[in-house]
Amino acid sequence: MALHVPKAPGFAQMLKDGAKHYTGLEEAVFRNIRACKELSQTTRTAYGPNGMNKMVINHLEKLFVTNDAATILRELEVQHPAAKMIVMASHMQEQEVGDGTNFVLVFAGALLELAEELLRMGLSVSEVIEGYEMACKKALEILPDCVCSSAKNLHDVKEATSLIRTAVMSKQYGNEDFLAGLIAEACVSIFPESGNFNVDSVRVCKILGCGVSASTMLHGMIFKKEAEGDVTSVKDAKIAIFSCPFDCTVTETKGTVLINNAKELMDFSKGEEDMMEAQVKAIKESGANMVVTGGKVADMALHYANKYKLMVVRLNTKWDLRRLCRTVGAVALPRIMAPTPEEMGHCDSVYLSEVGDTQVVVFKHEKEDSAISTVVIRGSTDNLLDDIERAVDDGVNTFKVLVRDKRLVPGAGATEIELAKQLTSYGESCPGLEQYAIKKFADAFEALPRALAENSGVKGSELISKLYSAHHEGNKNMGFDIEGEGPALKDMLEAGILEPYLVKHWGIKLATNAAITVLRVDQIINRCWKYCFDAQFEPEVMFYCVFGLQDRNNAGTDLNLVFTTFLERMAIIKQRSGDEGFKEHRHVIIVFTDGNFNHKKF
Repeated sequence: MALHVPKAPGFAQMLKDGAKHYTGLEEAVFRNIRACKELSQTTRTAYGPNGMNKMVINHLEKLFVTNDAATILRELEVQHPAAKMIVMASHMQEQEVGDGTNFVLVFAGALLELAEELLRMGLSVSEVIEGYEMACKKALEILPDCVCSSAKNLHDVKEATSLIRTAVMSKQYGNEDFLAGLIAEACVSIFPESGNFNVDSVRVCKILGCGVSASTMLHGMIFKKEAEGDVTSVKDAKIAIFSCPFDCTVTETKGTVLINNAKELMDFSKGEEDMMEAQVKAIKESGANMVVTGGKVADMALHYANKYKLMVVRLNTKWDLRRLCRTVGAVALPRIMAPTPEEMGHCDSVYLSEVGDTQVVVFKHEKEDSAISTVVIRGSTDNLLDDIERAVDDGVNTFKVLVRDKRLVPGAGATEIELAKQLTSYGESCPGLEQYAIKKFADAFEALPRALAENSGVKGSELISKLYSAHHEGNKNMGFDIEGEGPALKDMLEAGILEPYLVKHWGIKLATNAAITVLRVDQIINRCWKYCFDAQFEPEVMFYCVFGLQDRNNAGTDLNLVFTTFLERMAIIKQRSGDEGFKEHRHVIIVFTDGNFNHKKF
């Protein structure tokens, strides 16, 4: 009979075996802060134009080489619950404004790091939280005073290029002028007078080979496909789009046909051929000279398409079909039939081309008022192409944000230092203990220009002191000049290094909310089975112990089969680890099987 070991009194007595709980500053609050600090320090070195790349290999063994914080976090799959709150805040920043994800991470990490100092000084968590909330509210009141410019005419390609340039610079430093021009041209061409801008209307086509300077912009769409038939180019294309296969319709039921002689065999498929020809002929007579299908293309249908000089292109995904319908103004038909003039799309030219060694089908509009535009990017490696695509996405999202709010603030740390300066003055005017939290909130803004300086090989403390000196003299647009020697300063308004107001607004808001949420946690209760095992046990043992426990509760489970499989696995582990190493595994087996299996013992 197994000896009953009583549980320790208190909160642990109310929980099941294996559950853990942590309470208080040291066990809960500081533990969460430490996890968030480590995550923030991971992405901090990727901040700014001179930020370092991270090499991330995800669970599918796909390689990512990038300094884009959103991509890094998405592929890391962070598991720590407190760190996951910071990750969720950065994801919200990406959804809201499309840029500034690393700003949220670095700023939230700095807030929590300084909050830890306040807590160790003796302030209570509630006082720190109240001070942070007051400081956040004041910072959002000060931020409109930092606005130095605004977008005047987003239909002007030259002005749009200068506004997008800063966002692209952080991802593709050195290529920002060229790429910003392409992105601005693509955005302006689809930007209607009504002012509604859709990010999905700017597409990206990645083609391996050549260099970044060979990238181009196209009014229309481009697909890495080949034409199915003999016709490879059409001018003034009238396009019929079908979401079904380009083939004869067949019934869902199976049938049996009895053929008595050779004539019946010869005539067996003639009716099907006549029907297929009639359908293709009807499409041609409707005025269409091109067919796009979302399914397979039958040989018979392709034969008659060539006969009637129809160009045929197959697209694999419904998303490509939808975007093409928007581009050419067509309606995707569910079955093969002659389209009406309203259902047909129009494109100035459709042709098969070769870019590098890749065959592409180009749907091109000669006018600049296309519904969709495409940026064709070239590069030497797939990782470089992916990174350029992320830079294009940032540029397009920046254009969208400026459509919502045209205000601009200086970049390169100028806005952060101005906020820190004014918040410090505000903190000194507050009488309560919250003033310490407000001042630390102001100090947290220094983490951003400090990261820019350190990633550029400059001492952060020297840059911070020079920035404060310049801002105290009234030069609130002065920021870090990354192209200068040492901690050089430059007027960001004159240099054109400007950021959208909404990026800073939402970044401050989301980072503060995430940090406060982490600080409010005073107890961690863990009921996850995987924490019931010691780290020294092998994964195979953990899996089969849990497997046995779960199946014991099911009345219909063959426990003998479960444990036989379990013993076979243990024998393999015993051979691998030897007798001494297997003692630990035997202990786990006895504890978790609870002696309910009548099998031989080790």
